[in-house]
Amino acid sequence: MAKVKSFYDPDTGTITHVLWDQASGRAAVIDPVLDFDPATQKTATRCADQVISFLNKNDLGLKYILETHVHADHLTAARYLRDKLGGKMAICECVGEVQAAFAGVFNTDVDEVRKQADFDVLLKDGDQLNLGDTMIRVMATPGHTPACITYVIDGAAFVGDTIFMPDSGTARCDFPGGDAACLYQSIQRLLALPDDTVLYLCHDYGAEGKREVACQTTVGEQKANNIHVGGDISLKDYVEMRTSRDATLSEPRLLKPSVQVNMRAGNFPKGGLKD
Repeated sequence: MAKVKSFYDPDTGTITHVLWDQASGRAAVIDPVLDFDPATQKTATRCADQVISFLNKNDLGLKYILETHVHADHLTAARYLRDKLGGKMAICECVGEVQAAFAGVFNTDVDEVRKQADFDVLLKDGDQLNLGDTMIRVMATPGHTPACITYVIDGAAFVGDTIFMPDSGTARCDFPGGDAACLYQSIQRLLALPDDTVLYLCHDYGAEGKREVACQTTVGEQKANNIHVGGDISLKDYVEMRTSRDATLSEPRLLKPSVQVNMRAGNFPKGGLKD
């Protein structure tokens, strides 16, 4: 049987999940956060150290550090966790598309980016990861980025930024490589899971203070109440809504440092971050 412990970072609105198999004590950490001060460009490990403390206190062995995508709103602590506890860093094999797209944005050589990006495992749709008696199935859910994946276990799925709480809707698609039609199809795959499937989120902001922050929802709740894809919204209507909404959104506060570091598997670019 698998269990989940979630950690919320209020600075970035990010939720890191620890998934572990009770029988074996083997664990995976999904979407870990590295603290970052954009004014000073200094990092800290407060969030990651909370996760490490939990793993050590419960005698859990870290087998995988799983990224749902190349994040644009926080820096990954995957490398820090690997250095401290071991385990393999994994991400979607389509990370190369993200690297190519953003190398152009930052006027950077894509080959240099890929040399720094020493991910241990590149995953594709249908792959399975063994976590003791718990099997993790990889589901490709592109649209927000080309390299978004969802990690599915029996009764639960870790969805990254693909979908949010029902009152917050779905992910934006206006970053390089984003595709609203593709995201719609990915979300339909998620909504085809059993209604009682728990969806563990990567982000929540408490509906801008209107409710408590939430770390999870269910497929049934999303089908009934999601403001963007609940009910029977058509592909055409969704794409029109998503495209119109994305045009009004501002750039995430940590987009530039996050993408530069995360597409390099947690390494800072040689020569420093670019504006």
